[in-house]
Amino acid sequence: MLKFEAAEKRAEKLRKVVDDYRYRYHVLDDPTVTDEIYDSLMSELRQIEKQYPKLKTLDSPTQRVGGKPLEKFKKVAHRTRQWSLDDAFDLEEMKDWEERNRRILEKTKYEKYHFEYAVEIKIDGLKIVLDYENGLLVRGATRGDGRIGEDVTENIKTIHSVPLRLKKPLTLSVVGESWLSNKELGRINKERQASGLPQFANSRNAGAGSIRQLDPKVAASRKLDSFIYDLDFIQNTKDEIKEQGMQLPQTQIEELKFLEDLGFQVNKNYRLCVSLKEVQAVYEEWSVKRNRQNYGVDGLVVKINSIEVQETLGHTGKSPRYAIAWKFPAERATTVVEGIKVQIGRTGVLTPVAVLRPVRVAGSMVSRATLHNEDEINKKDIRIGDTVVLQKAGDVIPEVVEVIKKLRTGREKKFKMPSECPICGGPVEREKIIDKKKNQSSAHYCKNPKCFAIEKERIIHFVSRKGFDIEGLGEKIVEQLMNEGLISKVSDIFELTKGDLEPLERFAEKSSDNLIKAIENSKKIALEKFLFALGIRHLGEEGAVLIKKEVLVKQISNPQELVGVLERIKTNDLLEINGVGEKMAESIVGWFKDEDNKKLLKKLSESGVVFKRNDGIGKINKNSPFFGKTVVLTGSLEKYSRDEAKDIIRKMGGKPASSVSAKTDFLLAGEDPGSKYDKAKELGVRIIDEKEFLKMIK
Repeated sequence: MLKFEAAEKRAEKLRKVVDDYRYRYHVLDDPTVTDEIYDSLMSELRQIEKQYPKLKTLDSPTQRVGGKPLEKFKKVAHRTRQWSLDDAFDLEEMKDWEERNRRILEKTKYEKYHFEYAVEIKIDGLKIVLDYENGLLVRGATRGDGRIGEDVTENIKTIHSVPLRLKKPLTLSVVGESWLSNKELGRINKERQASGLPQFANSRNAGAGSIRQLDPKVAASRKLDSFIYDLDFIQNTKDEIKEQGMQLPQTQIEELKFLEDLGFQVNKNYRLCVSLKEVQAVYEEWSVKRNRQNYGVDGLVVKINSIEVQETLGHTGKSPRYAIAWKFPAERATTVVEGIKVQIGRTGVLTPVAVLRPVRVAGSMVSRATLHNEDEINKKDIRIGDTVVLQKAGDVIPEVVEVIKKLRTGREKKFKMPSECPICGGPVEREKIIDKKKNQSSAHYCKNPKCFAIEKERIIHFVSRKGFDIEGLGEKIVEQLMNEGLISKVSDIFELTKGDLEPLERFAEKSSDNLIKAIENSKKIALEKFLFALGIRHLGEEGAVLIKKEVLVKQISNPQELVGVLERIKTNDLLEINGVGEKMAESIVGWFKDEDNKKLLKKLSESGVVFKRNDGIGKINKNSPFFGKTVVLTGSLEKYSRDEAKDIIRKMGGKPASSVSAKTDFLLAGEDPGSKYDKAKELGVRIIDEKEFLKMIK
């Protein structure tokens, strides 16, 4: 038996050696020892840590599988916002994307920028976000809604290509993809088949399910892997990074190499392209090679290579402008349209849906596909009884691509949108839009504001996870409560009592208690989730966050107070917000001027709905140097990203703006400021550098 001092030294050496073997085997694919040797060293390390528990460290290889099964995953806030990529499906869409970016850059110092792209293959897995402090893995999370994910740290630790400790003691966050190999999927499905369990449809589903296992031992048994592709946040300064013998990356290609040097597994099939023609060549190459890989590949991720240009382009409400996913054609199959039904959405729009003969597409059974609208049906000439080609758009949403007209028998029936709502019998009208290019849209609407179907969808949207998140109030329960006459609009939810519920089918004393408690708990809600829950047309969750951050800079404590602020907002005010378009702006302004909507907000306030104070809003110091001031940012900051600096300014009562004008109070100028700097000097706007900014926010 080793004495403590000797055991401590031995354990430290074992950890380093075992981790090096792990890195060579799982990241470099260059094993230098046999499995028997690796297992023997691991066994020795476990024995030492068992003998001296104090020697057990968080980054020890023995901690990759540990801990008891969880009851549920905790919600965690990401250090930085997680975005989703826009999709392109052909070269024309890629050209449109490049042209949009070109127009934006023409107004900046990069007006003559020659587009250079970092092209990576898009792994069909589950996005993971990893946080490190001083080089140590402290958290692994799923993407979630982009701001809040689920803490799956114990399951992330089971992935051997994820380092528990980095090669340098940096504090940062990285983003990547966890995935399951096709070979491993085959092994798992054989075991499940032998046990009489249903098999997984594809490696993506199996991999995503594995990351969300409450028992880490189950995740470990499935041998997940990972590729890391993005440095999302770094706390260390340039000088601190230089002290570690590294340089802060200036391009996406450099970023991938930076991640490799820290010990992450990076997919090496990335390429630098100087034109879309070169990107297209990579696309065509991988459309052939994709099926030869041991992991799913569903397209390319194309990013502007320069990180400074990326920051200049910024983001829309939901996606980065500087990156796009060029998706491969989805897997296709043929089936028969057995009928066409009409669904009614929360805005009253009628959506035709094809009822299909069930068919397997991209690993799952499909029996429904949206047909979008009447124009789309007429354009593709889809009829009931047709044999059609089906695909999953983006490998997710089923859609009818085309009709195989040669298989028609003459008995197929044309479809026509109903003139009356199939649910309430109310009149149906095709929406008219005043527009220079076209005078009407393709959408048909039920014009009965009290239509059962519309109210049902509004309530379902209102209580959904992204809205009030009322557990136990799903679609069937909502419909049941409406049929019983207990609720007819969203405000009725907060008047429900235990006595209302207990006599109903599906409800016992406990389930009634649980739902009433869930409704009561939901009354305290984040402002952006409340805005989303209202179901304002064209206002999604991303837009709701923008409105909260850019417009509602003073504390709004309840729904009724929203009216006082938003009914005075004009369309042009909203259009100044980066990420808010004309349709969204007009819709928001119209919604808050509607008298019925004002009454709804008053009713919700009377029911006890209040807004959470968890983001600094409402705690703004009116003596803050930025309170009520308009601040424009230019150049790059060392300590904060632009988005982080904007958040700080907002929380101090300021309003970040995108362009310099006579109304600008401050210009925060980082390194290499652009034309905004010259304009600020010309207009006499106060210019502050990062050093002064840091003093002001203390």
